[in-house]
Amino acid sequence: MYVGTYTRKDSKGIYAFRFDSATGKLKPLGLAAETPNPSFLAIHPNGKYLYSVSEQGAAGGGAVSSFQIDHASGKLTALNTQSTKGSGPCHLVVDKTGRSLVVVNYGSGSTTVLPVGADGKLGEASGHIQHSGSSVNRQRQQGPHAHSVNLSPDNRFAIVADLGLDKVLVYKFDAAKGTIAPHTPPAADVKPGSGPRHFSFHPSGKYGYVINEMLMTVTAFRYDPKKGTLTEIQTIPTVAEGPQPGYSTAEVLVHPSGKFLYGSNRGHNSIAMFTIDPSNGKLTHIGNEPTQGRTPRNFRIDPTGSYLLAENQDTDSIVVFSIDKTTGKLTPTGEKVSQPAPVCIRFVETK
Repeated sequence: MYVGTYTRKDSKGIYAFRFDSATGKLKPLGLAAETPNPSFLAIHPNGKYLYSVSEQGAAGGGAVSSFQIDHASGKLTALNTQSTKGSGPCHLVVDKTGRSLVVVNYGSGSTTVLPVGADGKLGEASGHIQHSGSSVNRQRQQGPHAHSVNLSPDNRFAIVADLGLDKVLVYKFDAAKGTIAPHTPPAADVKPGSGPRHFSFHPSGKYGYVINEMLMTVTAFRYDPKKGTLTEIQTIPTVAEGPQPGYSTAEVLVHPSGKFLYGSNRGHNSIAMFTIDPSNGKLTHIGNEPTQGRTPRNFRIDPTGSYLLAENQDTDSIVVFSIDKTTGKLTPTGEKVSQPAPVCIRFVETK
């Protein structure tokens, strides 16, 4: 298990752990690679390579770095680094063929495609789209702020949540050519001032969910895989009291079973739990579980669907919860490890 961090305080880069999916126990392996602000990570489909953003501002310029994974030790060997053609890269994904990497830049509000070589190294950008526009919040939405990218189950479309535009953009994606192009229609809108942040597809491919950072809601969409279109079916709060000063959401994930959805609340410091109606994709809020720390920026569900690992960025901890596969409720296992400024978790299966 790899953990991306912000390299401030005591953090120096990407850290490795052994995770036992039978017990939910974590064994720290230490620093896997020293690199600046590797806030988000992605794993190549072959499990041999890891990719990390280097979340730098305009002065430093955004970049993505590639690493080779040593499965025996967990150590990472740097391969190369490429520009993201923007500032503040914050999220990335490798496509199913392993030939292209798509990254979004929060600071400059853009989406970029980088080709991936057979050796895992990244080539110079082969596709790039600069977003444009604004929305109603003058402090946060004066311009575009691309916050996440997800690829459709059939690898044909890139879904980009842009906080600054209040849009979930849809791009046509060509993995072989490493290109993206605007789709028709180009986006699904959310309520003005929502600030869409992260997105998660339902395993069925019929639904998608975006968590809205500023209004603390989740918007459920019906997804048409042939047309590549998103149609809103519901928007629901992540906390009963609604938005409060100092509150914001971060991550959203659908459980591998497709029965449940989880979202993280910063400030409120909890994971919102929802059940999913399989007949229509609608959500029912079943409660919030405290994360035992501050600012759970992100979390991850382990590949077996048995555990949820919450990362408390401002209290430097990762806390493990068991998932009730009947109800979806979370229960602390008692497993808690120290980790400076954790932001992103990615699992790699070891033989």
